[in-house]
Amino acid sequence: MVRDDEMDSDRESIDIFRTAGLTSSDIRVDFRDQMERHTQRYAVNDYVAIFDKRNLDRECLANSLDSHQIGISIFTFSGLASWQQRKGSLGTLRAALLNIGSNDITDPGLRDEITQLVTTLEPVPVVVLSDNHAIEHVLQVIDLGVHGLIPSTVDIDVCIEAIGLAIAGGQFVPASSVLAMRGLLGSYASRKICGSAFTVRQAAVAEALRRGKANKMIARELNLCESTVKVHIRNIMKKLGATNRTEVACKVGEILTDETLQNSRA
Repeated sequence: MVRDDEMDSDRESIDIFRTAGLTSSDIRVDFRDQMERHTQRYAVNDYVAIFDKRNLDRECLANSLDSHQIGISIFTFSGLASWQQRKGSLGTLRAALLNIGSNDITDPGLRDEITQLVTTLEPVPVVVLSDNHAIEHVLQVIDLGVHGLIPSTVDIDVCIEAIGLAIAGGQFVPASSVLAMRGLLGSYASRKICGSAFTVRQAAVAEALRRGKANKMIARELNLCESTVKVHIRNIMKKLGATNRTEVACKVGEILTDETLQNSRA
């Protein structure tokens, strides 16, 4: 049952982790098998709190979760103050879901709100629901101590699983953000290699070697003399600690990306 600040009724306790498969590609962490072997049950006085200043939004979310029978009671609150007024009669808080909508995490007021919620409810996990799942946004939210960020683009099943994961001690982030993070790290590593180890020409030659091109072709494409290409290759081998062209190609394949080549030719 859903409870708002002024509502109360009997509590129920059923499994939160259901056997239905995920329908969204935003979650990649496969924790269901483990949870199905050790199905988590909740006491009758356990509950999840939804925090949202917008009455309609928080009620819609609460009713949606409740209709999916997530196995734990749900209370909704407009803010931390309203929860504090009623916490003594609510039971045991297992997780808090803060819906920040489209609000910008760089807003000092929002940051203070999240920090205060995390600090006050500790060690209860706080999960943020947000319209924004850009990697910079996600990292800043996680840095405030929350146990995950759920994009508003996911379906209700993923939202339920993310809440359950937080209660179980895990941390949820959207796969799209993880992939973006990997891309940023890869791009940074490539720029570091190009900026500190290779010259612009060496980077271009190294990429050509990675693609298996012969010296004559490299010279023609880069408008260089073949002898100059050979000099670049010797310097690249020295910097990489490689003994032959094949080894160069293998090592370059690990540290250079197509984006690096485009940047070096710009």
